[in-house]
Amino acid sequence: MKVTSFSLPTSPMNSIDFPTVITTIYVLVDDWYRQKVQPFTVKKPGVKPLMSDSEILTLALLMDFLPFPGETQFLGFIRANYLDWFPNLLDQSQFNRRLRHMDEVLEKLRRNWVEQLGALSETHFIIDTKPIPVIGLKRDKRRSDFAGNASPGWCAARQMRYFGYKLVVLSTWNGLPIAYDLVPASTDERPAVEGVLNIIHGCDVYGDKGFISSDWQQAIARRTGNRLWTLHRNNQYKQHSKSLKRFISRVRQRIEGVFHEIQNTGRNPERLLNKTIEGLCVHIAAKMASHTLRLLLRRRFGIDVLTFKTSSTII
Repeated sequence: MKVTSFSLPTSPMNSIDFPTVITTIYVLVDDWYRQKVQPFTVKKPGVKPLMSDSEILTLALLMDFLPFPGETQFLGFIRANYLDWFPNLLDQSQFNRRLRHMDEVLEKLRRNWVEQLGALSETHFIIDTKPIPVIGLKRDKRRSDFAGNASPGWCAARQMRYFGYKLVVLSTWNGLPIAYDLVPASTDERPAVEGVLNIIHGCDVYGDKGFISSDWQQAIARRTGNRLWTLHRNNQYKQHSKSLKRFISRVRQRIEGVFHEIQNTGRNPERLLNKTIEGLCVHIAAKMASHTLRLLLRRRFGIDVLTFKTSSTII
């Protein structure tokens, strides 16, 4: 895919066509890749791939701007309607093989956009976890690539048993995830979030009742300087004031909104149906990067894109 010249819109926009979205994402990705990745990449011996890494990354991000449930339908749509844009489009197995090696690149790209949006300078954050099932509870796990890594878990909010992971997300008040992690589903809420809490210091972090523990909260405060705020259980002796309870409840609704947008735009992360740990990790990385990109387009360029609903609106 080649773009000779292109200018991004700077005024607010109510709608945008799909070809412009493709071009916009490709320009953002390719400019960053040429500056931050390509100069430090060791060239491998052999024939140079016809399809560039920038094109692979662009398609990985575009996947969550369309309503298709998986790669098969998405790549089929691109091949049928935009093959002239991606003339060297790989088949699904080759595309997956290339993409599986790009989870670190996707994460660096996402962090670059987080920095552009100024999120790392904020001091108030929201934290929560989300179930990511990978295999049905009744299926044999012993021959799965997830055996010994994923685990059975329980989601109290949805009264759901599942086998897989927890997706831990640390988000700003405005719904921008600055860090995330995947942990086995059986991991307790408190140790599950410690990894992402270590990247911020001296901040106020709001969570649900799963993070109640004065000893643990004090340990986090000593190590990172972060103050954790949660609603108290009804049977606890000490209770927050009514105004603080209302404030924490409103803050909690924000992270629910983040998870709602992540789950209901493009592919549902609970139904990725990946067969390998590598595949799951790279698709979660692409999902989080595309969500961050959506916020970047909205806030910096006035492009408000959720998910294109029908083929008639995007061809």
